[in-house]
Amino acid sequence: MTDARTTELAQRLGAVRDRLAAAVDAAGRAPGDVELLVVTKFFPAGDVSRLIGLGEREFGESREPEASRKIAEIADEVTASGAVFDMIGTVQTKKARTVARWARSVHSVDRDRLVDALARSASAALEAGERSDPLGVFVQVSLDGDPERGGVVEEALPVLAEQVAGSAGLRLRGLMAITPLSGEPQHWMAELARIRAGFLERYPEADGLSAGMSGDMEVAVEYGSTCVRVGTAIMGSRPILSQ
Repeated sequence: MTDARTTELAQRLGAVRDRLAAAVDAAGRAPGDVELLVVTKFFPAGDVSRLIGLGEREFGESREPEASRKIAEIADEVTASGAVFDMIGTVQTKKARTVARWARSVHSVDRDRLVDALARSASAALEAGERSDPLGVFVQVSLDGDPERGGVVEEALPVLAEQVAGSAGLRLRGLMAITPLSGEPQHWMAELARIRAGFLERYPEADGLSAGMSGDMEVAVEYGSTCVRVGTAIMGSRPILSQ
C-alpha cells in the first residue's frame, strides 16, 4: 500500500528505529539485541499489513477477540511474511484457548490459574497442530505492588516462575514489567534489573526482558531490556478504526 497512512507509518517507524538503534549503541549493546514489538491494539488489520510491507514482523496485541479477527483478516500475508504476534494485555482464563492458537508469547502472566489455563491450551494447540512451538511466557512483575496494574510482587515470583517452567506446553522466556506512573523511570528500571539478576541465577535460559514503551524505551535498553513494546510513537495517539 502506498498512501498517506503508509507514509505516516514509515516516518514514525523510521524515527523509532533510529531511537532504538541509538539507545542500543549508547548502552554498548550489539545491534539486534533488542526486539521492537509494534503494538497495534485498536488499529485495523490494514495498518498491520502496511507495517509488514515496511519490514516489521513482530507485533503486540492486548485484546481478544480483536487480535484473532485482525490476524484472520490478513492470514495469508501473515503466513507468507512470517509475522508473529504476542499477547501483551491481561488474559482472561476463559480466553486462554484462543490466545494459545495465535500468540507466540504472552507477556502478562501473573497468576497460577492463568498458567494452568495457558498450559492446557498450549498443549492442546500443539497436539492439534495449531502451533508448532511451546507458548512463550513472560512473568509480569509488579514493581510497586499496585494490584490495578497487574504483576506479581517480587516475593511471589519464584513460585510462579517455577510453575511456568514445569508446565508442559509452555516455555519460560523471562520477565515483563510496566514502570509505575509515579517516580523516575530510572529508579524503576534499576529495581527491575536487580530483580532480574536474581531471577537469572535460577533460570539463566529465560533471559528475555520485556520492558520499555514509547516514552521510556531508552532507559529500558540501558537497563537490559530485550524487547520494547512501542505503540503510540509508531501508530499515533488516536486509534483509526477503519482503513
